[in-house]
This record gives sequence, structure tokens and C-alpha cells, in this order.
Amino acid sequence: MASLHAPRTLLPHSRFSTTLPLDLTFEKRWRDLLKLMEQRFGAPVDLNGLIFLVGVQELGQHAREFKKDEKVNLMHIGICVLLLPYGYYRELGRDADGWPHFERARDLPPLSDKEQERLMKEALLDYFER
Repeated sequence: MASLHAPRTLLPHSRFSTTLPLDLTFEKRWRDLLKLMEQRFGAPVDLNGLIFLVGVQELGQHAREFKKDEKVNLMHIGICVLLLPYGYYRELGRDADGWPHFERARDLPPLSDKEQERLMKEALLDYFER
């Protein structure tokens, strides 16, 4: 039996080759999340917008305007945080300015664009549903 704290594994094709009912359930969960975020922020959001929001949330600083390079870093933080539970990244800590830093724990398996999108959507659903 797997440990409760073991990182999730991602197997190409097996995790993403789901039956139709699971896809419908997944799509409903995804649409519900987008609708909730649109209601919360007053504007439609997409996959990249949600990744950015995760980065801002995890940075934990007050709301402000971010410079272009900070926005890129926030996207990176969002991706690292979302893939942390899957065992692909580990957090190293925060720098003097409070920005979190990560290192790659293991490489992602080769994924198609659709599989990458599905992985990020699943990770976002896990993040916002916890």
C-alpha cells in the first residue's frame, strides 16, 4: 500500500486515457472552477490566469502591480507549486524578499500539448478544491 505522503506519479497515456464519464466529470469540475473564479474576480479567467493567481497567492505579498519579470516569476512559482504534490518540484525556501524558490525533483515524462494542459488543469483543480 502506498504511503499517504508519497508523491503522485504521472504515467503518460494511463492517467490521461480516461473513459467518457470521467472526462465529463473532469470537464464539469473545470467549468465550475472557471465560473467560480469569474464570479470572484469579475472577469473570465483561463488556464494561464489561474496559474498566475496561484503564483500570487503563494507569494503571499500584498496586492500590487507586478513588473514584467515578476509576472514571469509568478507563473514559474504557480507551476512549481502546482506540480509539487506530483513530486516534480521541491521547495527550497524563500529569499530575503520573501519569494519562494524551487528545484526540479525529477523530470516530467514526455507529454503532448493536450496531456500537459490536462495535467495543469488537474493540478489546478486539486489546488483550488483542497
